[in-house]
Amino acid sequence: MVSGLSSLVRLHQGTLLGKMQSYGLSSRWEATLKVLTEETIKSSAIEGVVLDPESVRSSIARRLNLKVAGIPARENRNVEGIVKMMLDATQKYELPLTPERLFGWHNSLFPTGYSDLRKIRVAAWRDKEIEVVSGNEGKERVNFTGPTADRIESEMAAFLDWINGVGQPDPLLKAAIAHLWFVTIHPFDDGNGRITRAISELCLARSDNSAQRFYSMSSQILEERKAYYDTLEKTQKGSLDITEWLVWFLKCLDRAIEKSNLITDSALEKESFWGDLKSRSVILNPRQKKILSKLFDRFDGPLTAKKWAKITDCSHNTAINDISDLIDKGILVLNPGGGRSTSYRLVSRGGNL
Repeated sequence: MVSGLSSLVRLHQGTLLGKMQSYGLSSRWEATLKVLTEETIKSSAIEGVVLDPESVRSSIARRLNLKVAGIPARENRNVEGIVKMMLDATQKYELPLTPERLFGWHNSLFPTGYSDLRKIRVAAWRDKEIEVVSGNEGKERVNFTGPTADRIESEMAAFLDWINGVGQPDPLLKAAIAHLWFVTIHPFDDGNGRITRAISELCLARSDNSAQRFYSMSSQILEERKAYYDTLEKTQKGSLDITEWLVWFLKCLDRAIEKSNLITDSALEKESFWGDLKSRSVILNPRQKKILSKLFDRFDGPLTAKKWAKITDCSHNTAINDISDLIDKGILVLNPGGGRSTSYRLVSRGGNL
């Protein structure tokens, strides 16, 4: 069953990668920016850590030298750390995973040496026993007890020898096993979940043999978080049979690949949109370019003249003139309704923009 499922997921993975090769280079990196932003945000959200999406996107774009309209130059220490880890995992996937590299990731997550208000051991294996618990205070339940501290170094040596080894035939199964193995060792005082998912991304990048990312595993895990933790706990407390975990991981990955089509199709649509305007020699002012770019990325709710004026820092009359010009050029169309609810959308996209 596992072998057949893995072959099916590899087929879907290959189909997606083949489809992306037909896109222009700029569109592939645009899709990568979206996916890495989602992956970074959602991996933290699984642990209850909330990151500012614009700060994450800005940091990734800056570090990848991507010039994308509408991205503010925001810096946030917590964001910068997890972005550095995620990009090291995905952009340098061919490099071996070593204790020093993992310590660097851990230090990026906790640059102050604290997790919230708690002092933790940073950039070193944990030196005390650990239990993973859930539930409210006074009603905690132990989900999992990690290996004793005196076993961490030998356990990690075995793990790293295996993950850097060659000759293992199925890279997707390797990603699933690496995820389970590392999170079970739980070698750090904190941050093990986020580092586990970065390791999964490294393995999947090796599987794709590409630094460009077109699907987000963490986004799908967040949607299925209860099943994720339930399956992990059952496997960690059970026998040496990890079949149930492998099946869950592969099915979750397959659903992530399926949903990635929404992101990749958007990238192709954006490339086609700008290409059409260029071929027609359509002239746009900077405000119009900024809003149109945002409509293809992250835009909260329908486009209105009020939002236009706020985003571009212009008067209401200027916003109306900009919008009217785009309607005349066949780029925007008025949504049904009127009055205070007057809003607009891209002609090429439909929907509620």
